[in-house]
Amino acid sequence: MTRNSLVDEMQQVQLAIELIELGARLQVLETETEISRAKLIRLYKEVRGMSPPKGMLPFSADWFITWLPNIHSSLFYNIYLRLRRGQGCERMEAFVGAFRLYQDQVRLDGAETVLGLTRAWTLLRFFESDLLQLSECTRCGGHFVAHAHSPTHDYVCGICQPPSRAGKSRKRQRAVATPAAAVQCVS
Repeated sequence: MTRNSLVDEMQQVQLAIELIELGARLQVLETETEISRAKLIRLYKEVRGMSPPKGMLPFSADWFITWLPNIHSSLFYNIYLRLRRGQGCERMEAFVGAFRLYQDQVRLDGAETVLGLTRAWTLLRFFESDLLQLSECTRCGGHFVAHAHSPTHDYVCGICQPPSRAGKSRKRQRAVATPAAAVQCVS
């Protein structure tokens, strides 16, 4: 084994470890690294202490268009593009960096992350397959995830024009209805 191939293999393992730590599924690891499935399963068990989850990956672009996932997906993808185009990062370097920055930003805002690593990776693949595009909001000028080839001349984002039930989940309603209980827990 040459020095270059050893370095490349070490970089592949490091990428796999980073992706596993961030919550990648086995299918993501198989696609993005050249490591065998058997080695990835062993590595996953070593890093996570359990076997990788089974099941299919998300396959519908529609999830990224719904209100809250659209806001989070748009944030992540704009960060990704900034790292790729503005900073000149390689694809997976930009992907991992964008996902970490997305998580940090959401935590700073005191919100919960909506976009997991596998969904973020699927989003990236949908853009690469020309299933999704960024559309500019005619009100705020932000760029948001939309179906590819959809008209953009009067596009309004979900932040400028949220749906009537936006942010009214049962969990949120309970939290708003019992602020005194939340204060008591803190003090």
